[in-house]
Amino acid sequence: MTKPRTRIQEKNSATILEAALDVFSKQGFRGATLDQIADVAGLSKPNLLYYFPSKEAVHKALLERLLRTWLDPLRALDPKGDPLAEIMAYVRRKLELSRDYPRESRLFANEILQGAPRIMEAISGDLKTLVDEKAAVMERWMSEGRLARVPPHHLIFSIWALTQHYADFDVQVRAVLGTGHDPFTEAGAFLETLFDRLLRAA
Repeated sequence: MTKPRTRIQEKNSATILEAALDVFSKQGFRGATLDQIADVAGLSKPNLLYYFPSKEAVHKALLERLLRTWLDPLRALDPKGDPLAEIMAYVRRKLELSRDYPRESRLFANEILQGAPRIMEAISGDLKTLVDEKAAVMERWMSEGRLARVPPHHLIFSIWALTQHYADFDVQVRAVLGTGHDPFTEAGAFLETLFDRLLRAA
């Protein structure tokens, strides 16, 4: 039976993961080192290795935590709710995640761009199962005439692309918009208009 971690152990583990998030989101998996992570965490490398035996273990722990956070907004889509309102709420939640968790978004994007070697099991398992389930809900809404008909999987993909862009390409977005703009407020208004026009049943 595994002994529960002490408060100090929990604190150190959280500190390591926070430092690793900073390093991985900037350097990518290949460019990051345990020495960099230990330095940002303010711990010795041997101390870090007490909690995580390898760079791969730290990265996997981060990705698993991220996937739970990333999938929660889709899990919250209620099959019994108003279809358009539920999808609009999902878009808002995804945009808020991009605003509040930009490093996590970039970490996930980097992993996918590398072919998802450390997370393929999860995205082809739990993630796919959840997406298929919610796509079936959207398909039912469309069949009932409560939403305009579009391919539901591609609707979900488009929501991901149009919300996560603001985290993954934040520097570009802000450079193009210039000063005096709030990208997330403006994006929220635009995306609500876009999806309302796309999905509102005739």
